Amino acid sequence: MRIAVSDGDAISTREELHDALARELALPAWYGRNLDALYDCLTELGEETVLRVTHQEALAEKLGSVAQGLFQVLKDAEMENPWLRVEV
Repeated sequence: MRIAVSDGDAISTREELHDALARELALPAWYGRNLDALYDCLTELGEETVLRVTHQEALAEKLGSVAQGLFQVLKDAEMENPWLRVEV
């Protein structure tokens, strides 16, 4: 099982968000660093994966609508892929 943790306190920009997600989830090289590509990657995971997002309030304050979009993508991907569990 892969356990990935993204710390909202350590992320201040959209670029940092996608860097952290790519690193923590070991996303493929084709990951397009946007929410659509993130959804595609998350729904294609073939191993049990837990993604923990800590300090989500700080992330929401810093990234606003981007963070809200992220949370929706995570929720949608979790519903689509039985291998993915998201803890926000």
